[in-house]
Amino acid sequence: MAVGGDHAASDVLRGLARHLNCLNEDNKATRKRALEQIKRETVDKGLSSDVLQEVFLALLKPLLKCLSDPMERCRETAIAVITEFIRCVPKPEESLAYLMPCLAQRLGDKEILEPAEELRLCAVEMLTLTVEVCGKHLAPYLNEMINILQRTIVDPFPEVKRESCKCTINFAKCVPGQFHMQAENLVKPLMQTIAHQHSRVRVSVIEATGAVIQYGTGKNVDDVLSHLAQRLFDDSPQVRKAVTAVVGNWLLHMRDRYSYFHKLIPLLLSSINDEIPEIRLLAADQWKQVGAQWEMENEDDLKDKLDFHIAPPVFYPSGVERPGLGCRELVVRNLGRLVPAITHDLTDWLVPTRVRTSQLLSVLLLHAEDHSTQHLQPLLATLYRACTDTERDVVSNCLAAAKLLGTFVPPAVFLKLLLDHVATPYSSSHPWVPIMVLTAVLQGCCKPLLIPHLEQIANTLVQPDVCQEYEQVMYLEQLLACVDVLLRQCESDCGSVSLQLLQVLVTVQSLSAEPNVSEKALEIARCLCKVQGLDSVMELYRQHMSQLLDGLSASVNTWSSYSPQRLQLYVVVTQSGPVIGEFVNQLMPLLQICLQPDKDPEMRMSIFTMLAKLLMDAANTLDSQGLFHDESEKFLSDILLPNLVWQAGRTAAAVRTAALSCLLALLHRRTITPEQLLCLEEKLRPRVLSALEEDSQMGRLLACRSLSTILRLIGTSLHPEVLNKIYPELLKRLDDSSGEVRGVALQAMGLWLSSLTKNYNADLCASHLQLLFQQLLLHLDDPDSLVQDQVLEILKRGSSVHPALLKHEVEAVRDKQRTPVYCDQLLQHISSLPSEATADCPE
Repeated sequence: MAVGGDHAASDVLRGLARHLNCLNEDNKATRKRALEQIKRETVDKGLSSDVLQEVFLALLKPLLKCLSDPMERCRETAIAVITEFIRCVPKPEESLAYLMPCLAQRLGDKEILEPAEELRLCAVEMLTLTVEVCGKHLAPYLNEMINILQRTIVDPFPEVKRESCKCTINFAKCVPGQFHMQAENLVKPLMQTIAHQHSRVRVSVIEATGAVIQYGTGKNVDDVLSHLAQRLFDDSPQVRKAVTAVVGNWLLHMRDRYSYFHKLIPLLLSSINDEIPEIRLLAADQWKQVGAQWEMENEDDLKDKLDFHIAPPVFYPSGVERPGLGCRELVVRNLGRLVPAITHDLTDWLVPTRVRTSQLLSVLLLHAEDHSTQHLQPLLATLYRACTDTERDVVSNCLAAAKLLGTFVPPAVFLKLLLDHVATPYSSSHPWVPIMVLTAVLQGCCKPLLIPHLEQIANTLVQPDVCQEYEQVMYLEQLLACVDVLLRQCESDCGSVSLQLLQVLVTVQSLSAEPNVSEKALEIARCLCKVQGLDSVMELYRQHMSQLLDGLSASVNTWSSYSPQRLQLYVVVTQSGPVIGEFVNQLMPLLQICLQPDKDPEMRMSIFTMLAKLLMDAANTLDSQGLFHDESEKFLSDILLPNLVWQAGRTAAAVRTAALSCLLALLHRRTITPEQLLCLEEKLRPRVLSALEEDSQMGRLLACRSLSTILRLIGTSLHPEVLNKIYPELLKRLDDSSGEVRGVALQAMGLWLSSLTKNYNADLCASHLQLLFQQLLLHLDDPDSLVQDQVLEILKRGSSVHPALLKHEVEAVRDKQRTPVYCDQLLQHISSLPSEATADCPE
């Protein structure tokens, strides 16, 4: 048969002789036709394999020469003919001695010898076919293959890149024994191409990288890891899937994989949180295989744990499948190396890197379980840093990780570190971060383990350095969140720390200017009531009011306008409603100390303003139990009156105004009895009359109203001499620049006249009355008709005191006034009085 085959081959070659000669013709059309004819007479004719083999070997050199033909169509046909021969002949490896050097020259040089990208693709496809059919016979041509692939992987044509990657994978599998010697030479071109704009190219490069590393020496893992890690953030799901498959394959099959577990595990576990379900399932399945394989390979080491199956922790997160023993052990044994890497990547400048790393942290802690205890300090430091991130997803993912720490780490351990960090925050710019992390950790901790530590936690939160030091909204919100978590976790057991929690809530409200924060604090206070079975927040205050006031009294001597205790007092007395009336005896000494004239004026002003509001609703606040009546005289004499003494300066005037508002509220709501008021009249009157001269319009107005109320309450009980000291000051206010002050002064004037009883001798006091009438008659001619009407009514009321004197004064000024009609009305009113009342009129 061999002889017959040789004859057949010779016959074919004789028939091709003319066409082979035409390959050397200058006419390109001739060369093209010759190549096409050769193809028709050989591969297209269906020759036997033996004949085809002989023909191929005989034609190979002239065909390879055609690969450098100037005509593109000729080169294309030559490649197609050679490709078909390689596919059809039984021993294509016999052509390698001529084929590989030629391809290495055409494709492996620094300069691109084949200008047509489609032909370069055909040539690389031919090379891929050669690898497939020749297999291990290519081992001697390792250098040529590597040179070609180095160049074609970075070829400008994307399809050439993809085909080169495919060829690389096949070649690595065919000659693994030799490939590892030069595999590292392909790493650089692959990494240069891994970020190509076409996703299909990126997928091909990743798959080729997987083969190069797996069949290489393993020394180049570090050179490719960062590039693969970046591809985990690729927009294309297929790219991310390729990375996941490659990394999983390395963990399962790479020869030196144990040395790289700490670097490869994060890449695979990162895909467990991918947004594409297919990728998540692939990663989870591969991870299970990795764990199971490692478990089997280390069976002797894990014998005790395998023989005595360890149940999951009692309070394991619900709805979460516990990873297998091998997976958990892999993470535990590499956690020491993984934590620093996590810490580093959480500060990366790229947001996607930080987000993916924060997701990975939760996955690792879920595997580590209680073994994370030994890494708690660096983990907490990492969480603190990550929780300052501007990206919300990073923070939420890290808080989810902190929750897992609370699940697996004993409270005694994490509280020892966390509470110290809460008391002394590591960052002055983000002081709320330790509290935020503490809150998340407490969320993960189970109730039975947390209850014994409630007092320790509450005592830390209520420390002045913790709850009074910062006013940032974020800090206060985190304090509230921490209290809220304690209530939700421990419920009725929080009754033992109810006072501390209430103090925190009071402090937050006192420091916050945000309505939302205050409303949240009130909501949590209601929750605190609910867990203790109390009906309302007022009941909660009743339960702790004595301790709250004692706590405030302990520092009252040092209060200033900047003291948070001043604001806390405001919250306590305003929110407790009627309850504060039960503790007046305890409240008054505190007020007496902080409202002494030598104390901070701004602080006194704010407290007086607060007291004025309370006194306006005294029946439902300070005097809800009727106890304030017993203290009101002392309150007036020891607190209000000293603060009404005139002092220079605007601040002092503002304090006096605030004290006057408090005095007016005290008088207006009659929380002080007329008898008590009479006892203090001698001290009170000079202060109020002096206040009528205040520079502040509000001060004068409040003084006028206070004087009106005093006259209404005890005017008829005042001695005539005292009354005669009052009206001159009121007359001055009739000329006040403020119309409102003038109106109130006129009302007070009317009340003064109503206060004149039979004990007031009109004849003896005629000079006082004459001055009074004369001044009032001046204002009877006021340009404002409303003032005229008011003065007329007052004079009518005063006409009964000394009608004759008034008649005489009216008649004296009637013709001098612009509108005598008011005088006429007044004279008519006087004439209607009994005749004996007007009989005697002094001259």
